[in-house]
Amino acid sequence: MTTDVLLQVVPEGLNTGFKLIPALTTIGMLVAFLAVGFFFRVADTDNLWVAGRSIGNIENGMAIGANWMSAASYLGVAATIATLGYFGLAYLVGWTAGYFILLIFLASQFRRFGKYTAPDFVADRFYSDTGRAIAAVTTLFIAYVYAVSQGRGMGLMSMYLFGTSYTQGVVLLMGVTIGYVALSGMLGTTKNMALQYVILIIAFLGGLYAVGWTQGYSTVLPYLEFGDEATLVAEQIAREFTAPFANAGYYEWVALCFTLIVGTCGLPHVLVRFYTVDNERTARWSCVWGLFFICLLYWGTAAYAAFGTLLFDQSATLSFPFTSDQGDVVVVLTAQLADLPEWLVGLVAAGAVAAALATVAGLFISGSSAAAHDIYTNLYKPEATQREQLIVGRLTILGLGILVAATAIADVGVIASLVAVAFAIAGVVMFPVFFLGLWWERTTREGALAGMLVGLTISIVTIVNDYASQVIGGEGPLVPALNAVLPATSTALIGVPVVMTVIIAVSLVTDDPPEEVKRLVRQCHSPEPMDRMESAEEVATDGGEQQ
Repeated sequence: MTTDVLLQVVPEGLNTGFKLIPALTTIGMLVAFLAVGFFFRVADTDNLWVAGRSIGNIENGMAIGANWMSAASYLGVAATIATLGYFGLAYLVGWTAGYFILLIFLASQFRRFGKYTAPDFVADRFYSDTGRAIAAVTTLFIAYVYAVSQGRGMGLMSMYLFGTSYTQGVVLLMGVTIGYVALSGMLGTTKNMALQYVILIIAFLGGLYAVGWTQGYSTVLPYLEFGDEATLVAEQIAREFTAPFANAGYYEWVALCFTLIVGTCGLPHVLVRFYTVDNERTARWSCVWGLFFICLLYWGTAAYAAFGTLLFDQSATLSFPFTSDQGDVVVVLTAQLADLPEWLVGLVAAGAVAAALATVAGLFISGSSAAAHDIYTNLYKPEATQREQLIVGRLTILGLGILVAATAIADVGVIASLVAVAFAIAGVVMFPVFFLGLWWERTTREGALAGMLVGLTISIVTIVNDYASQVIGGEGPLVPALNAVLPATSTALIGVPVVMTVIIAVSLVTDDPPEEVKRLVRQCHSPEPMDRMESAEEVATDGGEQQ
């Protein structure tokens, strides 16, 4: 990396350089992840894709939390709230509310369906290999877009902890992730996610409480005690911090919030977590525990934003507003500006690394399963052995890792907004077929395919419109009027009703699904308990409909 590029990447004020104790702490953490991956290494597809359906509800809840607490949540959301104020709360509301929809409408139903992957659901529910292919390609695309932002977080934290260049940091930490995910599959990755959650929440809350105590901002509950600091920020530094819709209008806020809600319900790497448990009751409780573990961090991000803004404004060399690069590391910079001990600031940075690794691991697993299980085995070579599937899955993880690292090295922008694009794709393309597929048995293959193609078209057009000019050195969207209605990060408010309307309309004018598919849908809502490795298809086929 040239000096000019490096200067663009290093956030001003971040104390980069090798730090012995934080570096040793992080190295120990990475070694532990690799050791867990080796200990729980897999040799069969059940453990590779769904951890043998052996994960308990609390452990799975912690894995959901770690899977969810990405670099965008750990680092990016506090920055978004700090720079956009009220508008940034759309990320917290949207991402959190999505889990209530999952809990009520999808978690137990997906477990009862009982397959391996999200494309599996599309293929079997809509009796279509084409549907499987579209869902698998979309899964890979989401994994790639979502993981790029995590690679950026890895690079920034490596600069702080190890003194590497940004490029070296991305390569180093992405290499560790590739290593333990390819070795351990879903089983070891889930065990690691539980460990990663413990690390990241201790690091995040430890930094938050330490900043609050040392600066006199809070004592026991910074979640509730940062009101004076937020008022001070609003009155003396940035009024838009608390003024509703000062940075964007009502439509933009609602559109982003809705997109994040349905995007949460459409992310393949989130939904597959419900396939890893033994029954539908455990799936529901996993969702409840996951929401609790997520809220422990989310409740603190607004406090970090207020504390960080004050400390920035009081700094002799820095001042609010942040640059986008500073925003991406605002949690670590806040701890640093509060003059916390280096080892504690390093722990906060290590927590960000754990968050990024956990999310990338989940994305790589969903991407590899889409490639090996759905594309290679079900579409290309149905007689593929388990060994072949493992090889293809691991090669996919390696390929995804290289592609993600190469894109992250290009310094692609603010973390939270990149993640929102992935959510928009999931919300527009995947959520409608999941929701209608589980709750309306009349949904047909033709309707689902038409809806997914319309959703993909909306996603691709808006992404090109918003980002193509940046690639060629320009600024702003290609068509500003389209961006005002359908920004790439917020397409679902219009896109989901359009896609659902298409699915329903086409379903009503095409032949009913086969009767066995209808029985399968009804079985997904049966109150009868199921065995660990059982699926709704097996129950519906072997025993007919359960009343």
